Amino acid sequence: MIDNWETLRESCLECRKCGLCETRHNVVFGVGNPQAKVLFVGEGPGENEDLQGEPFVGRGGQLLDKFLAAVDLDRKKNIYIANIVKCRPPKNRDPLPEEQEACIGWLRNQFALLRPKIIVCLGRVAGMKMIKPDLKITKEHGIFFEKGGVLMMPTLHPAALLRNSNQKPAAFEDFLKLREKIDELGLDIAKE
Repeated sequence: MIDNWETLRESCLECRKCGLCETRHNVVFGVGNPQAKVLFVGEGPGENEDLQGEPFVGRGGQLLDKFLAAVDLDRKKNIYIANIVKCRPPKNRDPLPEEQEACIGWLRNQFALLRPKIIVCLGRVAGMKMIKPDLKITKEHGIFFEKGGVLMMPTLHPAALLRNSNQKPAAFEDFLKLREKIDELGLDIAKE
């Protein structure tokens, strides 16, 4: 394990562990406060993310930012956002199991350095990888699961909400539950 945030980032940017490195523009390492107690995890970068090198910067990211702001969270101040895979799968397909396995070490190392108290899994793929393989995102979003002393909550992926806007209220409820859990745990994230 790499015990220095910048060294980890530099090593990740040079990664060639799977075929996704052949078609990427940028490795999307993550963004946010490296001392954050809340970690958001998506499945992988999309086209905008690949071009800009930052997670959740397209239309889905704009929606995510609105939800975050509504519960006093901010990607630059008090959370960290990363992905299961750091390079864009072609045509935004789900990352293959072998791609996830090749890349998950980077996320595990980020997790070890962050030591978050809460992980929010953005979408089905992240939820199945992080929480449980048989996760049913439409039925289990907004529910907190405890694993190894860390609370994990799946929620609907922002891109899915753009395709099916009638699910936005339910997803927003998940963010309200997150805010309640942050307050319940006494996490002082305002100062981060």
